[in-house]
Amino acid sequence: MKNKTVLKNYQLKIKKLNYHNKLYFEKSNPAISDSDYDKLKKEILELEKNYKFLNHNKSPSKKVGFKPSKLFEKYEHKVKMLSLSNAFDTNDLKNFEKKIFNYLDKKIKLDYSVEPKIDGISASLTYINKKLTVGASRGDGKIGEVITENIKTIPDIPIKIENDNFPNEIEIRGEIFIRKKDFLKIKDNFANPRNAASGSLRQKDPKETKKIPLNFIAYTFGSFQNNNFKLQSDFLRDLKKWGFKTNKDNKILTNINELIDFHKEFEKKRFELDYDVDGLVYKVNDLNLQNRLGYTSNSPRWAIAHKFSADSANTKVIKIEIQVGRTGALTPVAKVEPVNIGGVVVSNATLHNEDEIDRKDIRIGDLVKIERAGDVIPHVIEVDKTKRSKSSKKFKFPTICPSCGSNTIKEFNTVTKKYDAVRRCTNDSFGCEKIAIEKLKHFISKEALNIDGLGKKVVEKFWDLNFIKKPQDIFSLDYNIITNLDGWGTQSVNNLKNSIENSKTVSLQRFIYSLGIRHVGIENAKLISDNIKNISNFIDLIKSKQFDSFLNIDGIGETQIKSLKNFFSNKSNISIVIELSSLLKIQSQILNGNGILKGKSFMFTGKLDGISRAEAKSLVEKNSGSTLSNVSKNLDYLVVGEKATNKKVEQAKTLGIDIISLEELKKLLN
Repeated sequence: MKNKTVLKNYQLKIKKLNYHNKLYFEKSNPAISDSDYDKLKKEILELEKNYKFLNHNKSPSKKVGFKPSKLFEKYEHKVKMLSLSNAFDTNDLKNFEKKIFNYLDKKIKLDYSVEPKIDGISASLTYINKKLTVGASRGDGKIGEVITENIKTIPDIPIKIENDNFPNEIEIRGEIFIRKKDFLKIKDNFANPRNAASGSLRQKDPKETKKIPLNFIAYTFGSFQNNNFKLQSDFLRDLKKWGFKTNKDNKILTNINELIDFHKEFEKKRFELDYDVDGLVYKVNDLNLQNRLGYTSNSPRWAIAHKFSADSANTKVIKIEIQVGRTGALTPVAKVEPVNIGGVVVSNATLHNEDEIDRKDIRIGDLVKIERAGDVIPHVIEVDKTKRSKSSKKFKFPTICPSCGSNTIKEFNTVTKKYDAVRRCTNDSFGCEKIAIEKLKHFISKEALNIDGLGKKVVEKFWDLNFIKKPQDIFSLDYNIITNLDGWGTQSVNNLKNSIENSKTVSLQRFIYSLGIRHVGIENAKLISDNIKNISNFIDLIKSKQFDSFLNIDGIGETQIKSLKNFFSNKSNISIVIELSSLLKIQSQILNGNGILKGKSFMFTGKLDGISRAEAKSLVEKNSGSTLSNVSKNLDYLVVGEKATNKKVEQAKTLGIDIISLEELKKLLN
């Protein structure tokens, strides 16, 4: 039984890797970070190591990259362009060297040629009689794509070699990439520099490729007639003589300790470079030993890539902005010099709150280390105070709201007996512009009224045009005026009109949630709607302010009741609810107590195929099931979609919760 589970898990990982290979190599549009991709490969290889019966022709132990596109002529490499195995820590490096000694059957002194691993696109350049005849992509390592004309547009690549000592026939390999400063000019069109390089090389028209500022660094050779070189370092030296660019940070080191020390130092300065790197490459410098060591099925035995941490980067704080959220929370955000972390260009980092800024003493102009882990918003983890300017001044957090000028407060928590870390605007209604805009965005969101066509940007634009200031304004929009706006046509306006009309029929639960009351999420809204049954009872309740009766509801506590009291102490909020109740058809809560999912609880993570998460939750609840927002022992099923949150999946596994797909949920629903 265990072997069947292992096999199923293995096959799923292979399928997932192949999917991401296609996105990465063929579509130039990766859906996961490089670190997550490396982790997936490592998990597959570990499974194969621990369970010898596992075998698949699409395993990373057997294939490299992805099959070449049908859009380009195919090219068979005379010497395979294999990927490198990865090292992530000291033990990996020691094992790498140990395998070399074991293969050679003796321990010898090794020199290593060390070079930065540029995060770009591998390319093969074949020269015959000193002329570039074929430029090709790596493809699947064996078969690449002919992209000669595109490659010829790159200024760093010589079309003809003038040096007399250049071989009659040689294949030179290197990396095509875009410098950070150049990427900033085109960053709105691409996810990161590597995507930009890959996408431009795959253009059918070389004139389009020429528009992108591509660079080339040469680092090795493939096929080579009459190779008389003895050392990798000697070959790199002559590459420069022939007119190719090589990396100025290339080094020769002699043992594992030197490799580790250099890796630590280089990782610190990697973000000061004008190009993205994701590690260092170590090659046995002796070419005779390289030839003896040879290759495994998918990588050379004589080389390894020592990866950097993909979750953090050093950058500079340009300014600190204060954002005001839906609940009045003042959140400081650091605007930083753009930096690539794990394949994502980051220009903002949250500073969390006033206490966090004070504790870390974060200032404008500071050099900081920011971290991005999984789906978590990038945040500042430390400040390099040794590089702080003498004129630097401590950041003063505003005591008045930057949006409306109202006083801000830190609430006293009666449970912890401490003041909250978050400072809030006291104008918790539609009187504060930033709060009002965020409340409107919440009102039209998927789990609230779900108004397609009225997204966040449209809400901001309509606010600026004075079309919408309160939720009820949405239902009296002048569509004739909207039709004449830039970017709007008859069809898009009709779509918006239909979506707004459809949203008028809404469940009591969604309506309560749409109000954006602090601490009243979709689950609390359901508990309240189950209790009060209809909108008339809800209006009577907010007028009488008898919210203490909710203490009898399991799941509603003093925090929610205090929030309800505060929200409806504002007469404007009461009038908004009353006016909306006359504009909307708010359905009474009718409970189906005997549905097929009775007594079962569900939680969703990741993108579901063909159905929104809101609709999926609705399906569960219509069949007497319940939905939760956190993984706990009370959860029965975790429904996993694409790009699921790893942390939630791991928590579910630890607690023994059933992890199912959308298809399996459909089976439960017959």
